[in-house]
Amino acid sequence: MLSSVRDLGWLLHALLALVAVAFALARRRDPASTLAWVLGIVFIPVAGPLAYFALANPYVARPRDRRRDAARRMREDNPLHADVVASDLHPAARSVIEGCRRLTGLPATAGNRVVLYSETGLAESARLAAIEAASDHIWAEYYIVHGDEAGQRFLAALAARSRAGVDVRLLVDAVGSMDIDRDGVASLRAAGGHVEVFHPVNPLRRRWAVHLRNHRKILVTDGTMAFCGGMNIGDNYARRRRRKPPPFRDTMLRIEGPAALDLARVFAEDWCFMRGETLRLCETTGRPGQTAVAVLPSGPDQAHNATALAWFSAVSLSLERCWLTTPYFVPDAAMLRALSTAARRGVDVRVVLPKNADFWLMDLVNRSYYLPLLECGARVFEYAPAMLHAKTLVIDGHLALVGSANVDMRSFDLNFEVGALVADQAFAATVEAAIEADIARSREVTLDEMRRGPLLAALAQGAAKLLSPVL
Repeated sequence: MLSSVRDLGWLLHALLALVAVAFALARRRDPASTLAWVLGIVFIPVAGPLAYFALANPYVARPRDRRRDAARRMREDNPLHADVVASDLHPAARSVIEGCRRLTGLPATAGNRVVLYSETGLAESARLAAIEAASDHIWAEYYIVHGDEAGQRFLAALAARSRAGVDVRLLVDAVGSMDIDRDGVASLRAAGGHVEVFHPVNPLRRRWAVHLRNHRKILVTDGTMAFCGGMNIGDNYARRRRRKPPPFRDTMLRIEGPAALDLARVFAEDWCFMRGETLRLCETTGRPGQTAVAVLPSGPDQAHNATALAWFSAVSLSLERCWLTTPYFVPDAAMLRALSTAARRGVDVRVVLPKNADFWLMDLVNRSYYLPLLECGARVFEYAPAMLHAKTLVIDGHLALVGSANVDMRSFDLNFEVGALVADQAFAATVEAAIEADIARSREVTLDEMRRGPLLAALAQGAAKLLSPVL
């Protein structure tokens, strides 16, 4: 009996593996990623093929086309503004922004006021204050809204404004917000708010895509003020933190001006994608500042990923300094080569990562990429006081990028992400100061340390690196 069951299990695995490997090869994607999946499919009985269909489902075309159609419908009803950025931007900044514009269709705008938040308690207060001050509409889109106290405060604030007659719409990711407070959502809906879930996980749906996640963090109030960056909604971002979960060190951007309308446009396109409803954007004429900002949405609906282009081109064009922070460092070959080449050219390349990520495997994966960077002259720092979750890049004191995308293959390929390219020397100096403060509280990793480290650690990092293309 046991032998029969075992034989049946191996037959099931063989059939699933055959189909999964066929799909993986037919996709003709990156060889390293394909090889990693093939090995996992073949050598992990049953779970390997099932993981492939859940996390690397080959059916991207259908949601991609639907998302493109939603964007087309939105832009027909809400024409894009003209490019109003002066031509005297720093050449590297102008080049990066122009490359991204050709992929996103969103030109940079001048006349913005931008504020950087690196302290999570202040960021939460600013976000709640913007919600309380909204008089016309609040559009929010988050990968994670936890069901803890901070998440409950957020939902309660939205419900209060909805009861006051404000148009409130909330879009949350089905996977990231699995533990959202259901009572809070019900109260928001009862108050007249609209709540939608991005790509619900339903295996009964034809060609479901659990791997295509909405990793964006957007809050727009009245079309004039917007927030974006890496901060989700949860107690790990709140000022009053319990012992668990561990505190996060993250970055959020507040934008006032025409770029806020572009973030509203990204939300509206995602809303149309999931709900089929076309929203009307508010026309804004005020220009509260002098800063040039290009909103940077990216995702599998683009022919070439705009976030990947922005990071690669910015690093490649840097001449003096290239500093970045990211919680997960799984660069593809192009990005790793861009950083290594910049360091060899004499650019001051600094990479700041968490000493302890929120997922133990990522510690091994992150460290598996240290050696090639250090050998080229780049500097690597591990931030210890908290879980570093900020996703920032600044080059040459002229251009800064703050967004939701990690430096990893999932963010550069599968996730829906959004960020902001800010071409302003004063703002770039602010980002550099925030990174310098992180470095002051970090430990620098040396080349000698990595070369002389324990063999067991090297083996563990090497094994983890094999999984990096599928993480």
